[in-house]
Amino acid sequence: MERLPSSLAALNDKELEVLRLLAAGHTVKSIAANLGRSEASINERLRDARRKTGVGSSRELARLIDAQKNWDKNIDLSAPSPLTHGLDQPPSAGLFRSKGTLVMLIAIPAAAVGLAIMAAQPAQSPLPPQTANAAPARQSPLVGTWALDVQRIPAAERPQRVTITLRRSQDQKWSSRVEIVAPDGSSTYAESTAAADGIPVPISGTMQFIDTASLRQPAPGTLVMTLGKNGAPVSTRVYTVAKDSKSMTETIVWAGTSMPKLETTYFNRVN
Repeated sequence: MERLPSSLAALNDKELEVLRLLAAGHTVKSIAANLGRSEASINERLRDARRKTGVGSSRELARLIDAQKNWDKNIDLSAPSPLTHGLDQPPSAGLFRSKGTLVMLIAIPAAAVGLAIMAAQPAQSPLPPQTANAAPARQSPLVGTWALDVQRIPAAERPQRVTITLRRSQDQKWSSRVEIVAPDGSSTYAESTAAADGIPVPISGTMQFIDTASLRQPAPGTLVMTLGKNGAPVSTRVYTVAKDSKSMTETIVWAGTSMPKLETTYFNRVN
């Protein structure tokens, strides 16, 4: 797992320009020639970039910038309307995180990254027709009720309970219900039913910070859910069931920032 520094957002356009050229294989000398600047000027921009991010190597920093570009290109954080920058992250716990709460592991398993990228296909692309031998709904290891492992969350930010219930019908549509019980005992929930075709559907319930959900299923034990509000993306979540079908990870990619904000939470099967 790789930690991605959130301070990349502090880099200015000139510093990003130099780092992207460095990531493309240029040297300081060729970058200076390309931009019509002196080598001393290019080195100064690289020093400033390292100072802002705390990354000790210019090449390593350039690689992280290149990784950000790949995320922006590949991962499904898009909705039918353009991204609204500066979208506030809603108050929540576990599944939905508020500002300053649930500071989880800012890392993502490499396997989940690959699955999320596989899922990033055009939202309106047609699905292959279902065959007569489609697997029965309950054969999916995702089906069931899952409870957040709240002991992995700092006590000051810990909800009483978060549960996710997933069901799949014979027509291959997924029904989901998420319930969050806050530390004070208050409860909110969200429900939706959608096909795994990437097309947003309305969410019902009492979670006012989301109103649509879209799903994709790149593998039998993986479900990718993109949540939105007023036509803008809020987050994309990759649910991956362990081989023993008793635990599940939720990898979250927050939208609305120049660098994807990554978190991982953990669920255990209830039934």
